[in-house]
Amino acid sequence: MKVIRSLERARGCFRGPVVTIGNFDGVHCGHQVILKRLCNDARSLAVEAVVLTFDPHPVSVLRPEAAPMLLMPLGDRLAALAGSGVDATVVQRFSRAFADIEAEDFIRRFLVEILGAQKILVGHDLNFGRGRRGTVESVVEAGGRFGFAVEVVEPIEVGDVVVHSSVVRRAVAAGDVAGAARLLGKPHVVRGRVKPGAGRGAGLGFATANVAPRTQLLPCEGVYAVRAILDGREFGGVASIGRTPTFGGSEVVVEAHLFATLGELYGKPISLFFLERIREQKKFANAGELSARIAQDVKQAKRILAESRF
Repeated sequence: MKVIRSLERARGCFRGPVVTIGNFDGVHCGHQVILKRLCNDARSLAVEAVVLTFDPHPVSVLRPEAAPMLLMPLGDRLAALAGSGVDATVVQRFSRAFADIEAEDFIRRFLVEILGAQKILVGHDLNFGRGRRGTVESVVEAGGRFGFAVEVVEPIEVGDVVVHSSVVRRAVAAGDVAGAARLLGKPHVVRGRVKPGAGRGAGLGFATANVAPRTQLLPCEGVYAVRAILDGREFGGVASIGRTPTFGGSEVVVEAHLFATLGELYGKPISLFFLERIREQKKFANAGELSARIAQDVKQAKRILAESRF
């Protein structure tokens, strides 16, 4: 997939592509429906399938106090878009100046003059331009004037839940990682690097990799069944997110006990895929009680891993 780092740099790059617009945080099941239609339409017209997305998230610029914790960093978002079959993604830097562009000018300058779109796919809740006054209706009306087709993708439901990035974020933040995985079509992943820890895990009989996460959104405090990717290999494991209450900790720590014997890990990248929450954090009377409970957690995690479809 070709990545173009601004709309201006995209000028002249395409000939009548099919375009969709959005933030695509998580690239969840709803996004996947849009992207599949985008690629199918582009293939049928023998043109490129193009995504226009934004970085940073618009809310972080317009209302920083309300900025969401993102499900994935930009690199993961681009990888997921590439995996969907998209030919190119234009990443437009979002700023207050960009936000102040009138909706009509946005359509004319960017969708028509720069991208030259012959068809645009939009979600039902699209808003853009100054004051977010641009709507699906604005795009449909402009399509009639400028000569591009418009397809509106209606809400996508999984079970009885309308899939939206904000809904997925709430599920992850609440620790419902199994529910989030159903909406994402894949487990929520936390990426980071292994860092030195307090070394208590080995003393309990369950050595852990302490993780310095770079993913913004972490599941709430608790113990989880996870799959991990480390050194290009996949392992099952148990991950703990919390303040180590048995030892009087005050900072949130992310640590994972992996079901394998591993060597030196410090500084290595690690990805944790969260499958299911096992329990909440709890303060135990002593290290022995904690060790016994971890043994139960390991047993339960192995059962979850064996039954997981992910």
